[in-house]
Formats: sequence, structure tokens, C-alpha cells
Amino acid sequence: VIPKVTVSKMEDANKIFGPAQAAVAKAIADAVEENLIPINKIDEWLIIVSVFIHPEAKDYRKIYQYNYGATKLAIQRALKNYPPIKKIFYDKDRAKHPVAGIKVPRLWRPPYIQVALDAPSLEHQLKVVKQLPKSDRIILEIGTPFLKKYGMEAVEKIREIAPEKFIVADLKTLDVGKLEVDFAFDATADAVVASGLASPKSIDKFLLEARRLGIYGFVDTMEVVDPIEKLKQLKQIPDVVILHRAIDVESATEGSDAAQKLKWQFVPKIKELYADKKLASGKDRVLVAVAGGIEPSTAEYALKMKADILIVGRYIASSKDVKNSMRQFINILPGYSDIDLKRIHVDDDDTNTLKSK
Repeated sequence: VIPKVTVSKMEDANKIFGPAQAAVAKAIADAVEENLIPINKIDEWLIIVSVFIHPEAKDYRKIYQYNYGATKLAIQRALKNYPPIKKIFYDKDRAKHPVAGIKVPRLWRPPYIQVALDAPSLEHQLKVVKQLPKSDRIILEIGTPFLKKYGMEAVEKIREIAPEKFIVADLKTLDVGKLEVDFAFDATADAVVASGLASPKSIDKFLLEARRLGIYGFVDTMEVVDPIEKLKQLKQIPDVVILHRAIDVESATEGSDAAQKLKWQFVPKIKELYADKKLASGKDRVLVAVAGGIEPSTAEYALKMKADILIVGRYIASSKDVKNSMRQFINILPGYSDIDLKRIHVDDDDTNTLKSK
């Protein structure tokens, strides 16, 4: 048993070499009896166990239980291929951080609704976010006008009231992307957006910095004539590609917009471009988002094209009934229910894995 803390007084020594050491010894003995550790190896193997005990811990029974359970689980993981890789993929994005008590959001179960918070009014956008229904299908976008007025404070203020929401900083970066990515990361953004009009070199640097920091890199193809050709020029792979019709174009167009549907036909083409880049879990490596005047009536066509993210602005953020407007979109999303309730804190789904080999 190796203490992970400084043993500076007898009280600390009593905790380590009392309940903790007893727990480790009992766990190993039980592991031998239960055939986790082969009985013919007990004279050959040396098991080193690092033990951490909080300096303020006083309950010897709890110290014993925690260290017994941790030791047994560690042996099980090392010798019985536990947990299986499918369980890791299943649980990794559902779990909350054990110390911080927060769940860092990732885009693991599309489709999503991304609410574009564009209006440059902090008071208004805080009200909008507070009125949104509870759902893990909702992404929050700090829109470019909002960012230009308030800077990264906009990200920080939204984060204060939505600690577990996936937040996108729509930087529309054209140059010096590394610096802007760093600013957004420091403000706790989960994703950053580069303009597809930037040079391939600038976009690559932008995406590389986002990947280095562990956040998502989006590429917005607004005003890019041929998104596929632009993506082929990149050395880095974006996490999300946005097919975007500009607001000015929306306001200048009346009636049904065939151009919008024509743009969305790039969705399957982008997926085909990255078809050989799937994640080890089998999920798509690159997600495709669509934006530009989306309403529930047009959203269904985008979903039919297999869009992963629907970016909705004024229909929700300027609505007199934000919750109801949001629900209109959530109700047409295929797949799972609003909030993931399927993660259970037991291991009864791994029975076969735990059997002795």
C-alpha cells in the first residue's frame, strides 16, 4: 500500500495503515477466492495499491468501504476486460464529473436544435435561455452580433445560468484563429465557429487549436459556392460543417425557397465525403448543421436530408412563447426522448463480461 498523501502525523498513519490497508488486504483475499486473481499466482504477483485519503476524513468505516470497493473494481478492470469498450462508449458522455458535479456536454446523440442568440441584448438573451424547456437536445449559440457587443462576457454570462448546456461561440473567424479560439475556450465555450470564406490554411490552424484544447471546431460555409470543394482543401477535419443561408438573403426572398432546399442537398454529400472517417464507436466523425430561416415546416426536410443540427434563430429567440416555440421543434426530432434517462448506476448489463474466463 502506497499513500498518495503525506503522512505527517500518527492520525494520518492510523487511517492509511488501519482501515485502508485492511480494506486492500481483504479485497485482494476476496479476489483470490472469487477467482479474479488466479490462485496459482499468489506467490508470483506483487500488487501495488495507491491509496488517497482526504486529510479531513474521520469515518473509519467509510475509509474501509471506499478502499475495499476501489481495489476490487481495479482488479476486475485489469484482469477481466471490464468495462467492455461498448460500455465505455455508452457511459462516457452520460456521466457527471464525480468532484465538480457537472456533466461536460458533447454532441453524441443528434439531432439537436441549436438556438442562435443573435440579438445584442444580454438581458433579453438571459430571459430566452431561462424560458427554454429542459432538454439535452438543445444547443446554445452565442451569435456574432451578441459576441461583438459583449465579447466573451456573453459566453460567461450564459454559462452561469446554463452550466451543462453545449455553448457555441459563433466567431466567424477569418484570420488569426488560434487567438480567438483561446479566448472562447477561456470563457468555457464548448465549440467555436470559423468562416468557410477563410483560407484553408487559416481554417486548418483554427481547427487544430480547437482540437488541441478539446473543444469542437465548426466551419460555416455561408457564401461558399461549393462547400464540398472547400472541405477537400482542408488538412484538418471539422467536427461540424454548417450549411448556412444568410439573414440578408432570407429577408430579400419571398415565398417558398427552393434555394434553401438545394443548399441542404449538400448534407448527404458532406456525410459521404467523410464516410471513411467514422469514430471507433461507429458514429459519424463529422456532423452537419443547417441554418437560415428554419421553421418547423422546413425543419422536416432538413431532417429528411439527415441534418444533425438545426440552427434556429428568431423563430425561438424572438418568440413571445419561447418554450412552446422550442417544443415545436423538439417534437419533430426523431429518436430518443428529450432528456437521457437511460444511464443506470449499476453494472447488470455486463453479466457476460464479469464471468470468469
